[in-house]
Amino acid sequence: MKQLHLHLLSDSTGETLDMVANACLSQFDNVASVRHLWPMVRSEGHLGRVLDDIEQKPGLVLYTLVNPVIRRELEQACRRRGINAVSVLDPVIDALSAVTGEATQGRPGRQHVLDAAYFARVDAIQFTIAHDDGLQSENWEEADIILAGVSRSSKTPTSIYLANRGYKVANIPLVRESPPPKRLFELKHPMVIGLTTSSDRLIQIRRNRLLALNQAPETDYVDTEAVNAELVFARRMFADQGWPVIDVTRRSIEETALAIVKLVTERHEAAGE
Repeated sequence: MKQLHLHLLSDSTGETLDMVANACLSQFDNVASVRHLWPMVRSEGHLGRVLDDIEQKPGLVLYTLVNPVIRRELEQACRRRGINAVSVLDPVIDALSAVTGEATQGRPGRQHVLDAAYFARVDAIQFTIAHDDGLQSENWEEADIILAGVSRSSKTPTSIYLANRGYKVANIPLVRESPPPKRLFELKHPMVIGLTTSSDRLIQIRRNRLLALNQAPETDYVDTEAVNAELVFARRMFADQGWPVIDVTRRSIEETALAIVKLVTERHEAAGE
């Protein structure tokens, strides 16, 4: 396993760099990265302190800096030390500028401006947290998406991921012994989507959950016959209601969320919205 010191320099929060690093490193199985995040680098003095650490722990430098003086100083310092430095947004920004004929604004942290979309996303996150696990059913009509599924079918993490994309999401556990409230079947605005999975995968996840809670791992919660009956109950409900279904067995949270967004987008397009 190769170890890499990865220095992430930003004149803002560094969130963009972190996402880029995650996406790229996922392609390398034999690389272990040690990350050094340097946010809000907006002065030469601050940059000097960062460069001292980079020199002690050389590796790869990824940066998003719009101040030309600080950029130039960083690039020159890295060249003198023989360290690779990459401005991760430059190729995309240059392409956008060439296609649109517009010049960039060159303002630090511009991607994090507190605009209406930002506040809508915050509102979506708050709504989603408040409507986790079947809570506040009286407000479900306000949701954009309703996720339904048996326990441990990835409803909550998928809901949170979608909320970060600006969708108001409520999620509802389906329990054979306790059917969901009638209003679930009367909703007009939200798109209700069923999540399902294989019984083997579900039993494994549930068993790990019980062990993490120091609870007995031999209950109906992980009994093969009981779990299969739960899944049949949920799938029958999905079919009876005509809800779209996503099998999350071999999907990551991100993949499931993208499939849901695709369904919602197609619904809006069909409605001419």
